[in-house]
Amino acid sequence: MNPYIQIQDRKIGVDFEPLIIAEIGINHEGNIEKAIQMVDDAFGAGCECVKFQSHVISDEMIPNDVIPGNAKESIWDIMSRCALSEEEEIQLKKYVENKSMIFLSTPFSRAAADRLNRMDVAAYKIGSGECNNYPLIKHISSFNKPIILSTGMNDLVSINQTVDILRSNNNPYAILHCTSMYPTPYEKVRLGALNDLNKFFLDAVIGLSDHSIGNYTCYAAIPYGARILEKHFTSDKTWPGPDVSISIDPKELNELIVGSKAIFQALGGTKTVLPEEKPTIDFAYACVVSIKNIKKGEIFSKKNLWVKRPGTGEIKAVDFDNVIGKIAQKDIDINTQINWEDVG
Repeated sequence: MNPYIQIQDRKIGVDFEPLIIAEIGINHEGNIEKAIQMVDDAFGAGCECVKFQSHVISDEMIPNDVIPGNAKESIWDIMSRCALSEEEEIQLKKYVENKSMIFLSTPFSRAAADRLNRMDVAAYKIGSGECNNYPLIKHISSFNKPIILSTGMNDLVSINQTVDILRSNNNPYAILHCTSMYPTPYEKVRLGALNDLNKFFLDAVIGLSDHSIGNYTCYAAIPYGARILEKHFTSDKTWPGPDVSISIDPKELNELIVGSKAIFQALGGTKTVLPEEKPTIDFAYACVVSIKNIKKGEIFSKKNLWVKRPGTGEIKAVDFDNVIGKIAQKDIDINTQINWEDVG
């Protein structure tokens, strides 16, 4: 059987419809009411899974003035403003699960991972920045939960070291290709990387954590085998928020959900004629017909035969040349579909 992971009751793998993760992240700006509204809007769009970020600032970083490429203030100030308390995260998890949705969160420190463990999350999402944070990976892996691993800023060698840790603890795992640019230009998305992940990690579920604008690249990733599609999400693109500029809104989220299911259903198959195409064949095919009155014993030629719709006749257009030069076995009126018993 193809590899899959299971989070709560949801099986995720190449044999199943893609799981769409609406990454609310820190777009709520530390406002629990906005976070709840985004959960409601994701649910209304038909989404199964929402993801947040768990930040315990003192355990995550030292005070600093480093400014991310997509921001105008330091990462310390951003996270200090946007971090939710443990009580708020517990409230969110309960709210999400009461809607029969999957709650995920990315821990950025050991303390945040422990918090999520206390909350008994069903799985862990590891962000690209922590992909090669092997001490933290080992700590999270020890909880024996399914793990979804984003891999921006990492190559196959560094990813493989993390995968070795997950395999050693028998963690069911998924790997998401990601480009850590905000937004990601289309030419930097590199969907071909999904082929590399499929080739080198045969036991992994593959997906895409996408920071490009719109849903195009997520749709395109599905034929490459991506079965987890993660996009930043906001209820309103006019809201402030660190990742709002690269986020999709409820309408786009619904389009991604509906579109990904349609694409998944359209995959596979072979180039054969389906039984369900028979009604179309009946009107669309051409058959051999008389274009003049033909006497018994007359030789069939392009002067007295041609091919016309509908396709309900016995001799289809593909056999036209096999009739030419043969002899009519009876009188045939004009506009009559020719049968093999008429041909001698």
